[in-house]
Amino acid sequence: MNQNALHYLPIFTTLLSVVFAYVILNRAKSRNNAPHLLWWGTGVILYGLGTFTESWITLLGWNPVIFKTWYIAGALFGGAPLAQGTIWFLLRPRTAKILTIIFLVFASVATVFIIASPINYEIVEKHLPNGDVFVWQWVRLFSPFINTYALIFLVGGAILSAYRFARVFRKSENLIALDRFMGNVLIAIGALLPGLGGIASRMGETQWLYLGELIGIVLIWIGFHLNIRRRDQQQLQS
Repeated sequence: MNQNALHYLPIFTTLLSVVFAYVILNRAKSRNNAPHLLWWGTGVILYGLGTFTESWITLLGWNPVIFKTWYIAGALFGGAPLAQGTIWFLLRPRTAKILTIIFLVFASVATVFIIASPINYEIVEKHLPNGDVFVWQWVRLFSPFINTYALIFLVGGAILSAYRFARVFRKSENLIALDRFMGNVLIAIGALLPGLGGIASRMGETQWLYLGELIGIVLIWIGFHLNIRRRDQQQLQS
């Protein structure tokens, strides 16, 4: 696939994100608006918003509002809302509330400065978003903290869950445990790919971010499906 074709991948990623978010939020509704599902749904919506703005820039060209929306939804928030879902799923409610407040305050402050930063229009690329255009380059220092937070809880939580379910499967050969082991492995890999693409984007290779986002959301969706499919079947049979 050539570089120009890669620039159009966010269109497909956005469409997938819309459907995936609907699936998660519909599940949340059927489970009394469970906080972890609401956060996961919100995370996929922001994921899709980020790729929507990439699609806009690819098709219609760069503008400051779309660019800053891209940076806030994608580069800043990244996988953090998905990580919040994992926090609510794995940790005690009190701990989850404290971490949520810290995350929201930090992200809100970062968002204000990103919106306020002037733009260096001389280095804007017409069809590619790039954080180099911020005059206040220090605003880019917020995203590594949030991305590290997401890495610890989203990827780390998935790895921890995969380890736990691998142990259960070895002891009992329970197929639900096997599904959830494989599902969490895929979620961990899928969550890592946009981050790796983000590193490439910082080096000027934004198209690889687009590829990482597409493959990442596909793997996360498959992982989510594996985590719930046999449990849902078991509930229907009981």
